[in-house]
Amino acid sequence: MLQPANLKFTNPLYGQLIVGPPGSGKTTYCQNAFKFYKELGRQVGIVNLDPANENMDYTACIDVMELITVQDVMDTMHLGPNGALMYCAEFLEEHLEDWLLPNLRKKSAECRYFLFDCPGQVELYTHHASMSRIFERLEREGYHLVTVNLIDSHYCSEPSKFVSTLLLALNMMLRMGLPHINVLSKADLLKQHEDKLHFSLDFYTDVLDLKYLLEVLDDTPSLKRYKKLNAAICSMVEDYALVSFHLLDSRSTESMLRLRNHLDKANGYIYKAGEEQSVNALMACAVGAEPETLRQSKDIDPYV
Repeated sequence: MLQPANLKFTNPLYGQLIVGPPGSGKTTYCQNAFKFYKELGRQVGIVNLDPANENMDYTACIDVMELITVQDVMDTMHLGPNGALMYCAEFLEEHLEDWLLPNLRKKSAECRYFLFDCPGQVELYTHHASMSRIFERLEREGYHLVTVNLIDSHYCSEPSKFVSTLLLALNMMLRMGLPHINVLSKADLLKQHEDKLHFSLDFYTDVLDLKYLLEVLDDTPSLKRYKKLNAAICSMVEDYALVSFHLLDSRSTESMLRLRNHLDKANGYIYKAGEEQSVNALMACAVGAEPETLRQSKDIDPYV
């Protein structure tokens, strides 16, 4: 006689790892995303992992500055700000088991969805391994994570900066090995730079044929000497075919809803979320579920 299966039901933990260069709007996004997900009924909390984040506009449920700060390291170790930030990342990694994880376990009784506000020094993700090992340990702890890479949309107005953005995004995606969403933040300000855009906005979000971007770079006198380097970078980005961007105005509920669909699909939240009960709502999160004209009207047109 068949024995009934012993099924174990768990309440999963989810998280967004908010990364990106300084000034890209990470802290502002965390503040607005916290309010947004609270209104959706999620048990959400913010974890500050930036030991230099002295001007938080939110209340963190866990704050790494209670463990270590960049300023203290600079004063005691006589390091510069970049070296101090790397020291802090290594110090946090050393105290994962006796500080970060125990605090997260305590907070998981009231929060099941965490926003991790991460440091803005990009070298921590492109050339240093401590942050990626911290994220890997969180995964083993049972967190379903997605990386949210915020990049200032102003970079679209300067071709050389956009190429650097593409290389940075690709590097982070490959090194971190997590579900990854690239976001052009402050998209509501794009109208101020619209006259500087060489192409339509979907060229930048979908990362279309980059040979046209190379032509613009080759016409810039100061960049002619880097013609072969720029061509190699663009060719590599196209060969991997991984990089694309989503536009975001974090103060817009509609824009946050659009981004939420992509994030929930990336970290698997759509398969358990209380606010995603109907089949139609689930399908709305699927890539390609909308006609292109509708996607254009919702994702591109509001910002140009």
